[in-house]
Amino acid sequence: MEQNLQALLLFSASAAFTPGPNNLMLTASGANFGYWRSLPHMMGVTLGFPAMLVAMSLGLVQVFDAWPALHKFLRYAGAIYMVYLAIRIATSSSLGKAKSTSHPLNFIEAALFQWINPKAVIFALSTLSIFTTPQGDFFTEMLLLTTVALLVSFGSTTTWCLFGTAIGHLLKSAKALRIFNLTMASALLASITLIFR
Repeated sequence: MEQNLQALLLFSASAAFTPGPNNLMLTASGANFGYWRSLPHMMGVTLGFPAMLVAMSLGLVQVFDAWPALHKFLRYAGAIYMVYLAIRIATSSSLGKAKSTSHPLNFIEAALFQWINPKAVIFALSTLSIFTTPQGDFFTEMLLLTTVALLVSFGSTTTWCLFGTAIGHLLKSAKALRIFNLTMASALLASITLIFR
């Protein structure tokens, strides 16, 4: 059990802390809006991923198996939504008048994004296939998986958002912030290739 927990922690941390759509968006949010205004976004990711993990464990994977077109639809919907988010990041600004009109993702947007985030979906499927057993105690296994997912997700979202907040303090001009936002938006667009790889 202890060996499985160590493996699960390492597996979860390697997936959660490496760059991906969530982390890119949280970095941009931290830079543009700061830690406290980004908290709903962070909580949406932190709670949204374990919720997706539980839903998949309760049989949603079989729904995708039965209707492959649904999975394909979600992939394309995810790509379109990520383009929208990239545009939103590219046009964000926390300097001057734009501060009052721009806003980070809210809790619901961030939580729902997990369902179309290719990295999150692949990680959830991998976690369930590696760390659950057909003969195992379902409740105990899911309690362990969701607890680890909550802790690791919170650590990851906090780290990336604080990283973005620190960068935001260095971006003293509208031009520097614009370059940063365009860079983050471009990185998010590049991550769309994960969906179709």
